[in-house]
Amino acid sequence: MDSSSTRRQATRAKLYEAAVTLIAEQGFSATTVDEIAERAGVAKGTVYYNFKSKTELFEELLRHGVSLLAGSLRAAAEETAERGGNRIEALDAMIRAGLVFIDRYPAFTQLYVAELWRTGRAWNSTLLVVRQEAVAVVENVLRDGVAAGEIDGGIDVPLTASALVGMVLVAALDWQAFQSERSLDDVHSALSRLLHGRVSGC
Repeated sequence: MDSSSTRRQATRAKLYEAAVTLIAEQGFSATTVDEIAERAGVAKGTVYYNFKSKTELFEELLRHGVSLLAGSLRAAAEETAERGGNRIEALDAMIRAGLVFIDRYPAFTQLYVAELWRTGRAWNSTLLVVRQEAVAVVENVLRDGVAAGEIDGGIDVPLTASALVGMVLVAALDWQAFQSERSLDDVHSALSRLLHGRVSGC
């Protein structure tokens, strides 16, 4: 990767961080490009050099954030497989990876969950695509687990995958907002018990 490409990625990362923080704090409509540029420490023209509009910036922010989440989930599953773990252990590792991601990027997670409930947004179609990117990672592990006889074959794979992703997102946000005294290990342990009790059938 050449230096100009590296610089552009670094600039985009600063813009993503500035935008997600501001939009989570005051909403999309109330957030201006000037504010995003100021928070990121760049000129307003730099924003428009990288993105055609504030809407495009937000869409790319969604893609970027969910891609990071999906990558974290995928890596957790692959690392579990490499050490000989089964699919239930992979799902458990993915739950922890999701919690670590949310703990690291709380503003993005809050924004993402809030947008899932809104309709009529210019980026609704983008949101559906990126949501499926994360859910598909979990679906693949569930299907492999069913095929291997490690997971109850009677489960609805797409719905179960959505439920697992939703469980992690909502539980983590509740943890951060109302039970911040709990450790990540505490939250992971509680969700792990749910996983083993319901999905594995044990």
